[in-house]
Amino acid sequence: MSDIVDHQNLRATPEQEDFNHKYTEEGSSKRYGKLIDNYFRNVELLVASAKLPVKGKLRAIELGCGEGFSTQRLAKMLPKNVTLEASEYVAELLPKARVKNPGMTITEESVYDLKHEAETFDLVFLLEVLEHLDYPDKALIEIRRVLKPGGVLVLGVPREPLWRALNMARGKYLTRLGNTIGHLNHWSTLTLKRHVAKNFGPVEATKTPLPWTLVRARKH
Repeated sequence: MSDIVDHQNLRATPEQEDFNHKYTEEGSSKRYGKLIDNYFRNVELLVASAKLPVKGKLRAIELGCGEGFSTQRLAKMLPKNVTLEASEYVAELLPKARVKNPGMTITEESVYDLKHEAETFDLVFLLEVLEHLDYPDKALIEIRRVLKPGGVLVLGVPREPLWRALNMARGKYLTRLGNTIGHLNHWSTLTLKRHVAKNFGPVEATKTPLPWTLVRARKH
């Protein structure tokens, strides 16, 4: 996708965003920590019900891993025959992700131009990334390219307009009407499923842990 997406002229500014507290309780209330735990329980349920092969070695990757907090959680929930790796676009976050996930392959790459051959992975995670992208459709098409036939995508985004309403309720981003800095796209559960179906393939499972939407789709 690198010949289509001009990385120098994107609205997205991940280099300027603060991902220090993503998926952690640091700087957050205990209640928020419980929401995060529930979020990952639902991610695990989507993986478990995907019925991945239990024999043979499988490959999985988390795209847009940030500082690697979510990668730690994903590694603990995956079956033993699945090898997890990760990647991140912001170069400054890679050392932190590698410290949190020693021994794991973590690559610097753009979701629009993945450094992998076609049909490489059995499972791809894209968690709280799609809302930050100028071209979410192109990202999904590129993810489809690197998935094997029958491979699974687990994708999560904030659920709108609930997400913005909750931000307003806790006094965050008031001048932006609750819109988190860096969020370029806003999906309800229905509109997310439509977008994934259009650009990747049919959605086969959905979870709605407050205040997110998670979907699982499969490459056919």
